[in-house]
Amino acid sequence: MGDRSPKSAQKQASQKQSKLDAVNQKKQAVITAQQATKAKAAVAKKK
Repeated sequence: MGDRSPKSAQKQASQKQSKLDAVNQKKQAVITAQQATKAKAAVAKKK
């Protein structure tokens, strides 16, 4: 049977949250890289 103590539930919740944070951080890094590439392309076009 699973441990359903408050401490266990808290630990699982924080692990889940940190996993989500890591995923979101990766997504954000990809988006930022794409934006930087687009910005460079726009500057190159202006020249």
